[in-house]
Amino acid sequence: MKIIRKDDPPKEDRTNAPIFFGGRVTGQAIVGKDMNEYFNFSIVSFEAGARNKFHAHTSDQVLYVTEGSGIVASESEEVRVGQGDTAWIPAGEKHWHGATPESSFAHISLLSAGSTTTVFD
Repeated sequence: MKIIRKDDPPKEDRTNAPIFFGGRVTGQAIVGKDMNEYFNFSIVSFEAGARNKFHAHTSDQVLYVTEGSGIVASESEEVRVGQGDTAWIPAGEKHWHGATPESSFAHISLLSAGSTTTVFD
């Protein structure tokens, strides 16, 4: 067993990663490939207005909102989400997620360990 305290994983600035735009984004890798072979579990935090581009994963993705107000969108709909809400995005679905213009936003992301991401411009 291993206990990971909320401030143990370093917050990495991901603002300049090619998938993000619109403001500052940080990420904390909580449980990843170094600890297991099945899933990646991380926290991603967006400042107001920051989001990611349309993208798709090769595995299902689960997003659990921990703070603020955000949007999870597919090609056909945009849904506002808030603390305690969960979004399930099936493998291959083109989508984006991020903060609303007026609120910061954070979510836990769960993906399978071997999942890859394709970003669409």
